[in-house]
Formats: sequence, structure tokens, C-alpha cells
Amino acid sequence: MDKVMIVTGGGRGIGAATALLGAERGYAVALNYRSNRDAAESVAKHIASKGGKAIAVAGDVAVEADVLRLFETVDRQLGRLSALVNNAGIVDRGTRVEHMGAERIARMLAINVTGSFLCAREAVKRMSTRHGGPGGAIVNVSSIAARLGGAGEYVDYAASKGAIDTFTVGLAKEVGPEGIRVNAVRPGIIRTEIHLASGDPARVERIGATAPLQRPGEAEEVARAIVWLLSDEASYMTGALVDVTGGR
Repeated sequence: MDKVMIVTGGGRGIGAATALLGAERGYAVALNYRSNRDAAESVAKHIASKGGKAIAVAGDVAVEADVLRLFETVDRQLGRLSALVNNAGIVDRGTRVEHMGAERIARMLAINVTGSFLCAREAVKRMSTRHGGPGGAIVNVSSIAARLGGAGEYVDYAASKGAIDTFTVGLAKEVGPEGIRVNAVRPGIIRTEIHLASGDPARVERIGATAPLQRPGEAEEVARAIVWLLSDEASYMTGALVDVTGGR
């Protein structure tokens, strides 16, 4: 087993589905989590029970020291990194911009944007041919909210994902000559626990039904797009924003 993947926010939802599928495809997987140790370790144990290799590593991606520790742990326990999935992210209760405080906005940007930058930075140091690496692939988990704007609900979240879209395109151009591909997936309404934080858990079924496919998506459907983008089957794709939205 010579392929190593880090999935941030890997204990639940899209992150967990990606970790499980990645392990099926031959990756040794490091699942990063911030607070839910039981969920992350449960995924890691499931992977191990199927003959795979996985570790769960605590850390807040918005904290630089935690990110450094995450990557150093992977170096030590799994080997050279070949794939990074920047999945960790948060959403907050739906509200208008006029009611948002600086603390909420700063927290949103710290986790959703700064965390992705820090993790990508460390991945590039390990993958880039400029640093003696063999290349690799990064997939950032954005959101269709980046295109739709999130009006009346979470413009701050949508803006953070807009930043991820731009980050994806810019980083792809920067490190493409160094053997690293960088792409993003933009999920639509997906059945995951993140919607509980919005204060309107019923919105998943309600809004999902308005998509052309007339249903919300499943985490596994997003995971398949992520793992494909990491694979050699997507070898000529970089800087792409791939919508997984049921047609929204």
C-alpha cells in the first residue's frame, strides 16, 4: 500500500464517505477530526476491519500547530502523502448579513478558508517535484453555494466557498508544473449532519426536491467524484470545479 490520503473532517458525512471509498481504492487514510473522536475512530476501525489501514488524528485545521502535527503524524505513521481532501468546514444558523457578528464571520473564514490553505501548503511541500516529491492530487470541497450566494441564509458560508473556488484555480496553475493536480467538487444539497447547524434540518428534503433529479444527494455520491478526481482517470484535469448537485 503506497498511496496515502488525508481527509480533513473525515469522521462524518462527505469526509467519512470519502475515507471509506479511498480505503477501498487502496489508500492508507488519515482521518482528521476536530472534536468527535468517536466518529472518526469508528470510521478508522471499519476500514481496518476490511483489511485497510487508517488512523484518526485530532486537530483544528484553523490552528497552524494542529495542521503541522497532523501532517507530521502522517509522515511518521503512513508515509509520503499522495492525496489531500480539504473537506473540513462549518456552516452556521441561517440569518441575514445584517445580523452577522465579526466572530461568526472570522470563525467561518478561519476553518473553511484558512484551514484549506494551511493543509494545501503542507501537502505541496510533500508532493511537489520542486521539493523532491513525486507529485500528487488535491481536492477541495467547495459548495454550489459559491455560485448561488446563500442569500437570506448564509452568505458568509457561500463567500467562504467562493474563496475556495478561486483558491482551487490559482493553486492549480501554481503547482501544475510541479506534478500536482488541484480540483474542487461543489456539492449541492446532500444528506449530512452539517445541516443540523443551520437550524433548519428539514431544508435538505425540501430544497433537494427542487433539483432536476428531485432529491437530495448522498455523501457517497460526492465521495465518488472526489476519489475519481484524485485518481489517474482524471490525469488531465486540474483547476476544475465539478458540480455534484442533481442539476441545480
